[in-house]
Amino acid sequence: MNSDEHILTVEDVYKWFPITSGLVSRTIGYVKAVDGASIAIKRGETMGIVGESGCGKTTLGRTIMRLVEPTQGRIVFDGMDITHLKGSGLRSIKKRMQMIFQDPYASLDPRQTIGSALREPMGIHHIVDSRSEADRLCDDLIERVGLNHDHLSRFPHEFSGGQRQRVAIARALAVRPEFLVLDEPTSSLDVSVQAQILNLLKELQRDLNLTCLFISHNLAVIRQMCQRTAVMYLGRVVEVGDTARIYENPKHPYTQALISSVPIPDPSKRKQLAILEGDVPSPVHLPSGCRFRTRCMFASEECAATAPPLVEIEPGHSIECLYDIDFGRHAQERLGVT
Repeated sequence: MNSDEHILTVEDVYKWFPITSGLVSRTIGYVKAVDGASIAIKRGETMGIVGESGCGKTTLGRTIMRLVEPTQGRIVFDGMDITHLKGSGLRSIKKRMQMIFQDPYASLDPRQTIGSALREPMGIHHIVDSRSEADRLCDDLIERVGLNHDHLSRFPHEFSGGQRQRVAIARALAVRPEFLVLDEPTSSLDVSVQAQILNLLKELQRDLNLTCLFISHNLAVIRQMCQRTAVMYLGRVVEVGDTARIYENPKHPYTQALISSVPIPDPSKRKQLAILEGDVPSPVHLPSGCRFRTRCMFASEECAATAPPLVEIEPGHSIECLYDIDFGRHAQERLGVT
């Protein structure tokens, strides 16, 4: 892939967590949280990752940020392989990559004032040369996210959930990053506050020319925020493409089921209804072949025997399914779509 076009490339990344037992902590198995995921993110775009809880979205984001070590695979940021970076090399990259977490209260130190929380990363990454310069940057950041100077002397417990998330965004921006991983940044907020935070993020992305990876289980949010979307199931990307195209014409049966589950004002106008049966298999004991086959109404014996690759079925649109476009048309016919 062209490094000038893509700021981040994730190639066949795995993250397995060992399961241990006994006094000597003998490894008896692995939780395969991410199991061969691949994505590429273009400069300046916002890419979404969607999927059910436990599909590996957050683990993939944390692995990209090197908060957890990848078991296998390759992570390339701006043309540099960062998969095994250590020490000062990794620190210099983390200045350019920041993460905003789902729970803003847990991600903020309750003993630190907001001003101290903003100045700390500036000092670690040598963003400013003096305290007065740091104070000026803090004022600019706190105003940029919709708060004011008086808030800098307060502690996290004195803020609402939406205000704390604004503080978390300001702290991530304190080191002037190029790339943000947003891990369900609005899921713990009221709907009205969610809209404010999403509008703020869109404004910041545009004004600062940020590249973003937006992780969410909320399909409506992904549709609003992201130019491209990757759908994950049991640690793998099963469909990826332009967001509008995926929502208008999903090809993978799992994506069809996810999108058909989104509430609409008039259910009688729903074009298709794909109902998922059964539970998500354990990430410890994954199904053979296609891992979605245990819940897919179109699965065949071939699906149990062969693991499908991620194949481009049309420009910019790929799915992980043995039947690609023909499967998509067959699925629509079975669902009664004209």
